[in-house]
This record gives sequence, structure tokens and C-alpha cells, in this order.
Amino acid sequence: MVPTRLTTTIWLAALLGLLFGVSSTEAAEENNSVVSFSLDVQPILTARGCNQGACHGKARGQNGFQLSLLGFDDEFDYASIVKNARGRRVFPASPERSLLLLKGTAQVPHGGGIRLEEDSEEYRTLLRWISQGAPRSAPDEPTLTSIAVSPTQRFMKPGETQQLTITATYSNGVTRDVTSITAFQSSEAPIVGVNRDGLITAGPLPGEATIMARFMNVIATCNVVIPLEGNVPDEVYASLPRNNVVDEHVWNKLKTLGLTPSEECDDAKFLRRIHLDIIGRLPTPIEVREFLADERSDKRARAIDALLERPEYADHWAAKWADLLRPNPYHVGIKSVVNYDAWIREAFRSNKPYNEFVRELITADGSTWQNGAAVMFRDRRAPPELTTLVSQLFLGIRLECSKCHHHPFEKWSQDDFYSFAAYFARLGRKGQGISAPISGGEETIMVAARGSVEHPITGQTLEPRPLFGTAPAIEDPGKAREALAAWVTSDENPFFAQVMVNRIWADLMGRGIVEPVDDLRATNPPTNGPLLDALAEEFRKSKYDIKQLIRLICNSRVYSLSSTPNERNVADRQNYSRRYRTRLRAEVLLDAIKDITGVSDNYQAMPPDSRANQIWTTRINSVFLDTFGRPNENQDPPCERTTDATVTQTLHLMNAPQLHQRVTNDNGRAAQLAASNRTPDQIVEDVYLLVYSRLPDQTERIIGRGLFTEDSTSRRRATEDLMWALLNTPEFMFKD
Repeated sequence: MVPTRLTTTIWLAALLGLLFGVSSTEAAEENNSVVSFSLDVQPILTARGCNQGACHGKARGQNGFQLSLLGFDDEFDYASIVKNARGRRVFPASPERSLLLLKGTAQVPHGGGIRLEEDSEEYRTLLRWISQGAPRSAPDEPTLTSIAVSPTQRFMKPGETQQLTITATYSNGVTRDVTSITAFQSSEAPIVGVNRDGLITAGPLPGEATIMARFMNVIATCNVVIPLEGNVPDEVYASLPRNNVVDEHVWNKLKTLGLTPSEECDDAKFLRRIHLDIIGRLPTPIEVREFLADERSDKRARAIDALLERPEYADHWAAKWADLLRPNPYHVGIKSVVNYDAWIREAFRSNKPYNEFVRELITADGSTWQNGAAVMFRDRRAPPELTTLVSQLFLGIRLECSKCHHHPFEKWSQDDFYSFAAYFARLGRKGQGISAPISGGEETIMVAARGSVEHPITGQTLEPRPLFGTAPAIEDPGKAREALAAWVTSDENPFFAQVMVNRIWADLMGRGIVEPVDDLRATNPPTNGPLLDALAEEFRKSKYDIKQLIRLICNSRVYSLSSTPNERNVADRQNYSRRYRTRLRAEVLLDAIKDITGVSDNYQAMPPDSRANQIWTTRINSVFLDTFGRPNENQDPPCERTTDATVTQTLHLMNAPQLHQRVTNDNGRAAQLAASNRTPDQIVEDVYLLVYSRLPDQTERIIGRGLFTEDSTSRRRATEDLMWALLNTPEFMFKD
């Protein structure tokens, strides 16, 4: 056999060891076992951050030394340490002089600083491994089957500490304490912190956090709760109203944390809230007056039912899904996007069950000018692109990371990703393809005669396989998408219902039970798991009726809570003990200004008097919509909007010429009120009803009336000033 450079190096190292008395099993006095690269060395590199994205795990490594991200590829990492760079990183003849150890302990300059202490067990393990000749594996090496964290749940007081213990179990039944070589991370570091040794420390604020422990790409979690100090009598929680299953689970969670809910909001605020949530527009002054005068005990439930039947419901909720699905018309063609948008809106007008909506999308075929759902496959053309879209939207599983490496916070591997992508392998197209920046042609989506998906590293052709569980067998390769759709929408698939109810809950309540709303994983747990499960079960029972789910949530007592905190929930921001204010969506805000001022906008490529939430593409120009967070037209779906308020938004409301023209328009609402025979008090009342959907209090009446008594101010100018002032307040901009 011709000796390779590596075998020569190891032979020379062994010879030098004999000459200088250094045995390759020198550490046998401590432990006679062979050190395994996969089981012993790789976990140390991961726990000490050597293969993180900011260090040697990034795309091109660091200073010529590259490792796979978080150690997902053992073969690559072993070669990089032992074989690459002429084997200079390990030196079996004098192990303590190995570059791997000298760099890790910062005995030679190292950009990452000290990662190992010379008196640590990890240092001694690496030293033994190099002394043994840096073996790839041990004889009869077992595989890791699971890890367990102890404790799995802990109630703590502020400032209290708890040491976690991580136990690994292997295929040969052996267990091992691996705490010192496990990587830890907290989901809420300000509430509960954790150091690299697994010592958790409770912060000063009440709340909840999940501690993630990752060992060899296997993850376990510990849930930590810090209740608010002080006792609340059980009678307080027992006496809380329970309108439906939502209240039961939220009150149970508040009791666990020692939080108490805020009071119920008043009728005017509730009416404004449900109008903005369900149909995306403000109630009219007449609707407010009628609701306030209604003395029926069930008037809130009646109002919810009535709004769900309004035509505005479909446009408001379809616009949310258009963000998630709608592509750039310059990429796929204007006619295709118009058709896609119309298909989405019709689904909400007909209250199509959500499982049918998803099934039709995944299995869509035919002309992109005839079947709007088929446009999804004109936009996303490669199986990996469709994999990330479908898994994130309909399962709440973000697979993007596992496209290139093992998911850093989950169990998904490259094999999982490309096996899932294989469901789209036989996707065919006929007609004009993409010719951006103007793709105007028609395309027909169909089943291709052939097609496959290969693993990018091994080159193996992969068969379609679901991420978990069992999917229907594929007897005809052309029916792979039908099998996938059946698995995705199955009642047995917990993620399908959970991610949708989480989206709707976030829209209605200001924050998802899981945040981000489409990132369901063990290391990003729900703030109220029983609530999420209960909502998902109710959704399944209703046969995936979106309106019924909205009705359930809006009729709960939790939904009607005030945003004003009390002394026992002022710090709460994730358990729904009070209402969380959110800024209005850009389209809702612009439509509200239209309704208040009585002046319409004419949008490009839209019929006259169209509303902003009816716009079929973000390519239609609107400085206002762009300022208030409309998605960028070049951004790939799904597009999640940010609801943050910015200085630019404030300045736009104060200074935008278009807004000024609306308020001062000769045919606008302010001019009409000023020209009417209404008294200043009545005008003030009408403006408050228009902007805030409530009557002014006594102080507001006095201030508003005072605008009309100034000698230099006309009646119209006073009306315009009042309207402009109210439009520039948080009470208008935010949904409360």
C-alpha cells in the first residue's frame, strides 16, 4: 500500500513517541477507552462555540479553518481538523503542542479568545484524543439516542439559581452526564439567564422562559416560571367570568404566575376593536350611537355575528393572506397575480374551510390565467423553494436552515428537507416561463414525465417522505402532491391547525401564543400550550371554519379586557392579562382616514373608490402605505409585517400634503360639518365619534368647544384643526 501523507504523519508521530517516551495511550491511566470524534470531540467544539456561525462555522470558515455549522457534518469536520492543512492542527507526537489546543487555550493568538481551560475535563479529553492518534471512531461505537434535562420544569424566585443536569443515553444502553459539553440558550434571557455550565439564574421580573440544551444536535428543554411575588386568593380566579374555553386556559395560566386580569373594556372601545379586527374599518357614528343605546345583554355577541357576515370581512382577511402568498407581478406576470389575488378573495367570501383552501393550493394545476391557485407554482419553481414556503405557511415549521445543514434549534436534517422537497419533484410546466422584469405569458402547471430530488452532499436520489408520522402511499408518482396535501391537512397533524389558530390569535390579540407566529418548535414553546391545543381542537371540530374560530376568540372575556394595567399585570407582555395595543395595518389606517375625512383615493389599476385593502399588488404606488409598513414588492412571500411605530410615520401624519388636502377638502367631512347647522358641541361630538368611535369626555368637550370661540379662527378652520389633531394621536393610530 502506498502511504498517504496522513498515514506517514501518524507513523512519524508514533516513532517520535517511542523516542521521547510519549505513548499514544498515555492517558490510559485516566481512562482506557478510545476517545471518539463524534461522541467526545465534536460536542466540545459545539459547546465552546467553535463551530458557530460567527466563528469557524460560517460559510468560508475563519482564517482558513472551516467547520460545519454546529457540527452537523462529522466527516467534514474530522477531515478539516485531522487531514486538511497538512495535518498541522493535531500533533500526536507532542499532543499538548497541537494547534487545536494552543489556539483553544489562547497560548497562541486566537481571535475567538480562550475557549478551553488547561485544567478542564474538556482539555484533557482533547489531549487524550490527539495522544491516541486522533481516531475517527471507537470500536463498536454506539450512537446517541436521546438526552434528558433535569429538572424539566422549575418555579423560581427572583435571584434564585438552579443547576441543570444533562444526561445522554446511547444505543448500547449506557448513560452519561454531558452537562459540561452541552450548549445552553434561554428563550427570554432578561427573565431567566443561563451560563455555559447550565446554571440558570432567575431575573428580577416575573415571567416565563424556556432553557434549551443542545448536545450533538439533539435538544431538550427546561421550562422556568417566576411567579409574581405576593399571594392572590383562589376566590379571585374562581370568580372570573368564563365565556368559553379561551377564558378557562388563560385564567389558569394567570393563576400559575400570580397575575390578575384587567377590567373589561367599555362598549365603545369594544365596538371599535371588533370592527377593526373583523372587517378592518371603523364603525360609523350612527353605529356607535346605536350600540351604546342598545340595552340587550347579548349585544356584543350579536355585533360579532353581524360583522362576520359583512362583505368587508373577506377583503380584510384575504389581504392578510395575500401578504403571505402574493408574488411580484413583474416576476410572474400581472394577469397571473390578479388571478391569484381574486382566488384568495373568493375563498374568504365563500368562507372556504381552511383545509380545503390549503389542499387546493398544494395540488393546484392548470393555467395560471384560469386557476389562481396554480400561480404559487409559477412563482416558486424549484422543489426546495416550495418546501420552505409550504412548511412555514401551513405547518409553522421553518426548514430554511436544514436546506444547508442540520437545523440549529430543531431536529430537522438535510435528509428531512430534501425528502420533503421530493414531493414536488414531478412538477411540470408548459408555456411561457419567467422572463423578469416583465413576465406576461400564460403557463400551465402539470405533472412532469420525470423528475427527482437528490441529496446535495451524498447525491442520493430521495423518495418523498413527510417530516413526521405517516403519509398516504404514493402508488402513482404523479400523485405525490395529493399525498402531501392529505398529510399536511390531516386531523392527525397537530402543526396544521396550531399554526393557523396562532396566526388568527395574533391578529386578534396583538401577540401570538407562539412568536414568531410561524415558528413552532420545542425551543420556541407557546406561552400557553393548553390554550393553543384547545383552540386547535376547536378549529378541527368546526371543520376548519375560520369565521367560527374568530367568533370563539372574540366572544371570550379575555378578548374584551381593557389595556389599562393593574398593579399585578403591569409587567405582563405575553399572557393576555390585559389588552396589548397594536398599530393599525397600513391599509386599515388609510381607509380609516378616507372614512373620517370623506375624501376618497384613486389607486392605479383599481376601480374608482376602491379601498386600500382591496389593492391586488404592492406595486401600486402609495407613499402612505409604504411608510406604514406595506411589504416591499421585491420581498419573497411569505411577508410578515412589522407593527412598530416609527418617527417617519409620525412625521407623515403631521406633514403629508395628501393628508392635509383630505382634511381641508372643500367637499370633505370637515367642510360639511362646518357648513351644517350643528352647534360647536355637536361638531366636537361628531369628530370624536368619527376618529375615536366614542363620545368625548367633559374635558375634551371644553377643549374642543374652545377652538370655535377664538376670534381669528373660522368655524371651518376650527373643525379642520380638531380633526387633524385627533388624527395625530396614538388613540387613532392604535387598536386598543
